[in-house]
Amino acid sequence: MTLAEKKHKTAVAELGCAVCRRLGYGQTPSELHHKRGGRGGWGKGDYMTLIPLCPEHHRGATGVHGLGTRGFAKHYGFDEADLLADTLALLPATR
Repeated sequence: MTLAEKKHKTAVAELGCAVCRRLGYGQTPSELHHKRGGRGGWGKGDYMTLIPLCPEHHRGATGVHGLGTRGFAKHYGFDEADLLADTLALLPATR
């Protein structure tokens, strides 16, 4: 892992859960989730596709892994691409 990757991962994790933020819950602890990509929504992107998610919104029944990519978007009205855009917009310009 390069220094740039490590700094980016730390900065993303410090943002707190992107779903909780959108839902107005404020900052909550987060785990790093790779936005799914490729055909059918499978496969991991690089470190620039990381999204901070709390354990529930990451691995829980109402999370991206629990609901699946399509189910997650249908349930919340936003998807991983929206959360990634939010995340990148909140990071310092010197990434």
